[in-house]
Amino acid sequence: MLTVEQVIASHKANVETLFGLTNKAFEGVEKIVELNLSASKAALAEAASHSQTLLSVKDAQELLALQSGLLQPLAEKTAAYSRHLYDIATSTTAEFAKNAEDQASDAQRKFAGLVDSAAKNAPAGSESVVALMKSSVAAANNALESVQKAVKQATEVAEANFNAVAATATSTAKATTAKKR
Repeated sequence: MLTVEQVIASHKANVETLFGLTNKAFEGVEKIVELNLSASKAALAEAASHSQTLLSVKDAQELLALQSGLLQPLAEKTAAYSRHLYDIATSTTAEFAKNAEDQASDAQRKFAGLVDSAAKNAPAGSESVVALMKSSVAAANNALESVQKAVKQATEVAEANFNAVAATATSTAKATTAKKR
C-alpha cells in the first residue's frame, strides 16, 4: 500500500526528472545554435576571401586550379560539421536513454518487490501461481535487457557507418582534388 509520502516523493522525483531532461534538451539546442553560428561566420569569412581571390584570377586555368583547391577543404569542413552535429545529438540522446534505463530499472525493482511481497502474503496452495508470476517477471526483464543491448549495438553500428561515410567522403574529395591538379 502506497503512503501519501511515497506518492509525493514519486511525483517530486518525476518533476525533477522532467526538468532535468528539459534542461538537457535545451543544452543540446544551444550547442546546435552555437555550431551553426560558428559555421555561418566561418562560411561568410571564407566567401569574402574567395571572392577577393576570384577577382585576382587572370586566366581559365588559374580559375580551375582555384576551384579544385576549394573542393577538398569544403568536403572536410562539411564532414567536420556533420560529425560535430552527430556528437551533439548522440550526447543529448544518451542522456535521455540513460534516464529511460534508470526509470525502467527502478520500475523493475519496485515490481519485483511487489511480487515478492505478494508471494510472501499469498495463501497456501498458490505456490505454482507465484512461481509462474516470478517466471514471467524474469522473462520480461530478460526481454528488456535484450532490447537494450540490441539498441546499443544498433547505435554502435550506426556510428561506425557514419564514421566510414565521413572518411570516404573526405578521401574522395582529396582524390578528386589531386586528379584535377
